[in-house]
Amino acid sequence: MAFEPLRELGKLLLVFGVVLVAVGALLTLGPKLPGRLGRLPGDIIIQRDNFTFYFPVVSCLLLSVVLSLLFWWLGRR
Repeated sequence: MAFEPLRELGKLLLVFGVVLVAVGALLTLGPKLPGRLGRLPGDIIIQRDNFTFYFPVVSCLLLSVVLSLLFWWLGRR
């Protein structure tokens, strides 16, 4: 009825809040978690005397595949 758009907005805000909490927890606890994301074979690291260039090619590809599958699965529901 009149409150239906507000209900949808509330659901959307709730989802954004959960995502923000998850990202915040990941950023806070990320360095303490075991894993090699960001240091996979295929990630490019060039180190010189006062310069470090880091390009996580394989980590980005892996993250892209995981997120694509997640959004595909959520879109089917």
